[in-house]
Amino acid sequence: MKRPTMKDVAEAAGVSLMTVSRVVSHTPGVSPDTVAKVEQAVRRLGYQRNVNARNLRQKRLGTSTIGLVVDDLANPFYALMARSIEDEAHRRGCVVLVGSTNNEPRREREVIAAFTARQVDGLIVVPTIGSHGFLRSAMEAGTPVVCVDRPAEDLDVDTVTVDNRDGARHAVTHLLGHGHTRIAYLGDRYDIWTQRERYAGYLDALSAHGLSADPALVRHGLRSHPEARFALADLRALADPPTALFSSNDLITLGVLDAMDDPDGSDGSDGLDGSDGPRAAARPLPMAIVGFDDLPLAKRLDPPLTVVSQDPVAVGSTAASLLFSRIAGDRSAPRKVILLTRLVERRSGERTAHRPGRPAHRPELPAASS
Repeated sequence: MKRPTMKDVAEAAGVSLMTVSRVVSHTPGVSPDTVAKVEQAVRRLGYQRNVNARNLRQKRLGTSTIGLVVDDLANPFYALMARSIEDEAHRRGCVVLVGSTNNEPRREREVIAAFTARQVDGLIVVPTIGSHGFLRSAMEAGTPVVCVDRPAEDLDVDTVTVDNRDGARHAVTHLLGHGHTRIAYLGDRYDIWTQRERYAGYLDALSAHGLSADPALVRHGLRSHPEARFALADLRALADPPTALFSSNDLITLGVLDAMDDPDGSDGSDGLDGSDGPRAAARPLPMAIVGFDDLPLAKRLDPPLTVVSQDPVAVGSTAASLLFSRIAGDRSAPRKVILLTRLVERRSGERTAHRPGRPAHRPELPAASS
């Protein structure tokens, strides 16, 4: 069956083509009875307005769509960010097309090519690793680009990030302040810009207190819950295991929390509650934990999870506002927006360091330099 047209609706409703156009465009001045007849015909025929054709008739080149390219929509941070961008787009009558890359440059190019082929009005991109010079052709053709969460290599465009390095530094400094000197780092791929920044913050905090990173306590390249679980088990099997842990993103934190709840006891099923029952000596020592990114149920854990909180809603809405200003014709110099993080203390990161047979204590550390 052919797609119903506005002419078909006019014939079914017994009105002129112009009247149908005014009704579907919500132009005032049409009587309620006529509006009702046209809307009934629209529903009966299944008519859908051709937005692209309308834009061409009105001499508008836009398609009322934007493309959003993220690493992984399964990541709660990106899901919330995407929803925020969608809300901003909806207020402007735009639809958001979303694609994931899994941080693979080839897949990123394929997703962006698919979006530009559909003539999206603009792109918001969480860049993968490597050069992004390939985006210049789309930009020269009039498609504005905003990078979010990470900057793009070889591309000078509007960028919205958070202060990852400072947030990680505050997290590890917080653990140091509770007496921990054996602090593990669990991170995603080191070639991801945000992960390099967070690891640098980890090193900054240790260095400021006269400590060096122990390579045995550092794990990079964790991309899934099972990998985070295995990393934690490996750390706890060390002859001198860590007493605290900094997790560099929410997916890794979820894997760590899963491992903490493992009933086989190999990873400390009661490791966060601080109990000292008769089986305590057979269990791994409880570990202080601070995660980067908040989690929806973080307040309900036992104990509640201490986190470095970034605001995905603010990140998304800021990126969307920048993009829509470019779509509207803003030709000013590219902006670099850096949003702040905050440390949310909830108890999981406030456990003081202790070892078997030793009382909990806070060792004297060199004062951190300003």
